[in-house]
Amino acid sequence: MSPTDPYRHHPGLRDKIRPAEDSYFRNLDMAEFDRRVAEAGMPEDWRTPDAVREARRHEVLEGRFDRDLWVFAFGSLMWDPAMEFAEVLRGRTDAYERRFCLVDTGGRGSAEHPALQLAIDDVTGAGRGCDGLAFRIEADKIDHETFVLFRREMISHAYRPVWLQLDTVIGRIEALAFAADHSSDRIDTTIPIAEQARMIAKAEGMLGSNAEYLTETRERLALLDLDDPYITDLCTRVAALRAAGTAP
Repeated sequence: MSPTDPYRHHPGLRDKIRPAEDSYFRNLDMAEFDRRVAEAGMPEDWRTPDAVREARRHEVLEGRFDRDLWVFAFGSLMWDPAMEFAEVLRGRTDAYERRFCLVDTGGRGSAEHPALQLAIDDVTGAGRGCDGLAFRIEADKIDHETFVLFRREMISHAYRPVWLQLDTVIGRIEALAFAADHSSDRIDTTIPIAEQARMIAKAEGMLGSNAEYLTETRERLALLDLDDPYITDLCTRVAALRAAGTAP
C-alpha cells in the first residue's frame, strides 16, 4: 500500500468517506443556505457573522499555519468531512465524551420538532471517553480547509474549538476538535436519554432526519469495530419508537 495513500492505516474506510468535492458543505452558497434556514423558521441573526468567525479561526490557529494539522471527527465529519486530507486515523480521547446535546431547529429538525446533534463534552468522573477519526490536513492546504471547516462547525454559537491529545495507531497526536460551548443556549446536557430518543425519532430538517444522523454515526463506528454503548442504546430506543408509530 502506498505511503501516500490516505487510507493506508484503515483500508476498510476507503469509499466510506464522502470525497470533499461531493460534500454539500464544501462550496456552501451562504445566500441560498440562509434562505433555506429562514424558511425553516430560524431567526435572521441565528449565525455568527463571517468576520467574527474568521477572526476566531485565525486566533485558534495562530502559529500553526506552517505545519500539518489533525482534525478530530466524532459525528458527521466521520463520513462527510468536506475537507481534503492526506491521512486518516482512528483516534481516541479520554478527556471528552460524545453527547447528543446540541439543539437544532434547522438542519436536522424544526421549530416544532427540534433535533439533537452531537458535541463532545468534558468528562466528569468515570466518563466513556470518545473514539472517532482524525484527519491530517497538509500545511499548504490548512488555510482553505480550515475556512471550510470553521464555516461549518462554527457557523453559530454552539461549539468551542479545543486541542486534544488523541491515542492512535501511530502514537499520540494533537488534534483540533469542536466541543460543547456551555455558554450557548443551544447546548443542553440535562435532557434525559428517553427524551433524547423521542426528539431524535421525530425530528427532520433540510439536511435530513435526525434518526439518519444517529444511524450513520453508529455505522461509522462499526466500520472501526467500535461500539459506543450510548449510541447503541439510543439507536435501540429510537428504532422502537419509530416501529411503534410514535414518530413520523
